[in-house]
Amino acid sequence: MTEKTQRLEIITPERKVYSGDVRFVVVPGVEGELGFLPHHAPLVSALDIGVMRVQEENRTFKVAISGGFVEVRNNRVVVLARTAEREDEIDRERALAAKARAEERLKARTPDIDIVRAELALKRALARLKAVS
Repeated sequence: MTEKTQRLEIITPERKVYSGDVRFVVVPGVEGELGFLPHHAPLVSALDIGVMRVQEENRTFKVAISGGFVEVRNNRVVVLARTAEREDEIDRERALAAKARAEERLKARTPDIDIVRAELALKRALARLKAVS
């Protein structure tokens, strides 16, 4: 790790999605995006469903996450997410199908449909699609 980088770890209950030195990280906070450069002040914040942007030395990539927490401390950013998928892991067709299913449930609005759950499914599908676009 150089003066211009910080350690990033993205962890879900199932696996470590990413671990490496990065120049810049942007995460979807519950009150808006949060960006972290090396040597950022300590911080803990809740995360929303959305897309992380990660800038390494020579490339930038995206990660779709579905909530969780971020902790920044000692030149290290740790993202503890419910789910996280790097853009190269996302199946675009599957994400489109999930989006269509969620939209159909919201459109139908039958009594047996859990509206909040359908809205969250739609938000997750849109985040996954944004990550691969």
